[in-house]
Amino acid sequence: MSMDITFLGTGSAYPSPTRGASALVLRREGECWLFDCGEGTQTQFMRSHLKAGRVTKIFITHLHGDHFFGLPGLLCTLSLQSSPDPNKPPVDIYGPLGLRNFIRRSMELSHSQLLFPYAVHELVPTQDQCPAEEFKEFSCLDGDEVSPQAAQGRILQLDPVENSYLLVEDEQLVLKAFRLFHRIPSFGFVVEEKPRTGKLNVQKLKDLG
Repeated sequence: MSMDITFLGTGSAYPSPTRGASALVLRREGECWLFDCGEGTQTQFMRSHLKAGRVTKIFITHLHGDHFFGLPGLLCTLSLQSSPDPNKPPVDIYGPLGLRNFIRRSMELSHSQLLFPYAVHELVPTQDQCPAEEFKEFSCLDGDEVSPQAAQGRILQLDPVENSYLLVEDEQLVLKAFRLFHRIPSFGFVVEEKPRTGKLNVQKLKDLG
């Protein structure tokens, strides 16, 4: 399996003319997985060798603006570059509880209609991930409202045995989220390649002595 990483932005708090806000792309098997989407991420895509239209999954570490304020704009640009396709799988978006409401309200208030489906999978934080006075309960935000373009996403609870959240698993890799302590609940993501069966010809080695 071939993978490579491109840093689109490593800045903190806000972008600068020479340094974008937080954004990183993992490219594998023709897909782009975006980790964080700070302001100006779509511009950084245009400056890179990557194609934003290949983004199939987005992972947001936490809900500080420099890590996700670029998301509504990127989604709208992807829509402008898309053609309606009823068979297209949704773009999967993973992030802390409250992210679904942010995306839906941004689309609603800006009267933006996306031409592709998306699904927001929210990670439920625990109260020990941030100072007590900063912890906010967002579970009541969504209710039963569903955006026309939004497929039903999952609500992901911490696995107490693994002490992690299982987000993605296929034949080649596993992607999990782990809790981090920050001023607001935050998550780190780990991509782990599964063991592969070797291609060593044992019999030939024995024949060669």
